[in-house]
Formats: sequence, C-alpha cells, structure tokens
Amino acid sequence: HVQLAESGGGLVQPGGSLRLSCAVSGFPLHYYNIGWFRQAPGKEREGVSCMNDSDGGTYYADSVKERFTITRSDDKKTVWLQMANLNPEDTALYFCATETFCSRETIIPGPGGSWGQGTQVTVSS
Repeated sequence: HVQLAESGGGLVQPGGSLRLSCAVSGFPLHYYNIGWFRQAPGKEREGVSCMNDSDGGTYYADSVKERFTITRSDDKKTVWLQMANLNPEDTALYFCATETFCSRETIIPGPGGSWGQGTQVTVSS
C-alpha cells in the first residue's frame, strides 16, 4: 500500500527558509518520479519541483528556480524540498506525489499517482 506523508511546513517570515519532507512507504522510492505540488486558496494547483527516478534529474517551476532544491534518499525513503528566500506568494498547501511527469517545460501529476495529505506553508511578517 503506497503512502506518502509530508511534514516540515509552518509559518515563516519573508526571506526565511523551510525544509519539507515527504516520507514514503509501501514501495521502493526509486520506482517513481516524485513531485512536489502546491495549491493556494483560489488558485490552481502548481507543479513546483520534480525528481526523475531513472537519472536523478531535477526540475523546477520558473517561480521557484534558484530558491528551491529537491533531494532524496533512497535509504531513508524520503524526498526533501529545501525552500529558501521565501516570499508571501509561496504560501500554499504543499503536497508530494508519485508518478509525476517531469520535464523542463512542465511538472504534472500522473493519472495513477498517490498523494500525501499536504503540509501548510505560510509566509508572512
């Protein structure tokens, strides 16, 4: 049974940093591309970052490039999203998901992917 659990969200001031974690169970982490998505109230879900399972390639939305970094540990079965220089526009509920389609042009969820419950990130002074 595939399960994902996000953690690490919270309230942070503009310019601050957070590290989100996505702990997976029920499958070897290297089986799937893992993506991070976010959704703010009244906005569409946005693909934020993705790591390709086959070659470890990483991809980022333009809105977070140079500020966010995705990493993973197969041994710890965890994918992290390190977020720096946060601004209020980063406020959202952040999710991780399996079977994400990753490319330089787009990060989109696969039709059969599994999702966690999300972790809230609020950037405010």
